[in-house]
Amino acid sequence: MKRLGIHSFVWTGGQTQEGLEMALEKSAQHGYRCIEFAYLRPELFDLDRLARKSQELDVQIGVTMGLPLDKDISSTDPDAVAAGKAMLADAVRAVRDVGGDKLGGILYSAHTKYNRQPTAEGWKNSVHAIAETAQIAEAAGVDLVLELVNRFETNLLNTTAQGLKFIEETGSDHVRLHLDTFHMQMEEANLAAAIRLAGDKIGYFHIGESNRGYLGDGTIDWDPVFDALVEIGYARDVVFESFSTAIVDEGLSLACAIWRDTWTENDPLAAHAKQFIELKWAEAERRRATNTRA
Repeated sequence: MKRLGIHSFVWTGGQTQEGLEMALEKSAQHGYRCIEFAYLRPELFDLDRLARKSQELDVQIGVTMGLPLDKDISSTDPDAVAAGKAMLADAVRAVRDVGGDKLGGILYSAHTKYNRQPTAEGWKNSVHAIAETAQIAEAAGVDLVLELVNRFETNLLNTTAQGLKFIEETGSDHVRLHLDTFHMQMEEANLAAAIRLAGDKIGYFHIGESNRGYLGDGTIDWDPVFDALVEIGYARDVVFESFSTAIVDEGLSLACAIWRDTWTENDPLAAHAKQFIELKWAEAERRRATNTRA
């Protein structure tokens, strides 16, 4: 693990400059070394100021997003695909300008529950658009990571196997996978096996409980997850993600189906998550060392 981070939505809905700066400060206070922001529109935020704040606090910024339907690059509508590519290019530039190092999330389709199967033409459109975006991202020094999410938030990439096929078809070594335990526990037959299958193609990893709340309070069997991450030598960022309507706005609550809150106070949640992840990682390293010696 390179850095342990936290999603800014634990701290703020992200609509204001002050909220994002507060999220950076709170993350640093809790000992997190990276933070995840949602899409940063340059006309709404002072990216230079956020970059300076990030450097002062030694908290690295990453950005994730999902595409709206009118900018869906997996569409068969050329106008929607073109608009989506433009949005992705703008997002890459915003990540660069804020001093960020990665752009992730649902970059390959709209973030929505589809009412249709994906099409072969839509898949190809998405592959080509992501390949183009990867070139822009590589030139900007920004990692491009595609988040695999559950069936209710996209119809295109739900599993590691699908993600590996997709990034292979882009022909780009700059595109990696963004795995998330919350989504994996719905879509993968075996979380640890999926992590091992992805191997060095994992560029970013989300830790989230099955109920979006406190780690350990859901149904995920965490030891095999951490064992697999240690086994493959995962050395990139691990970020805790959890949502509550006490913090995030109605739009995100609807998109992610946050109908009930598993927490309302963010400080104890953040403290517990950091302790939980560090403990589980250390235990996995000890098991790995013991098994290696044996």
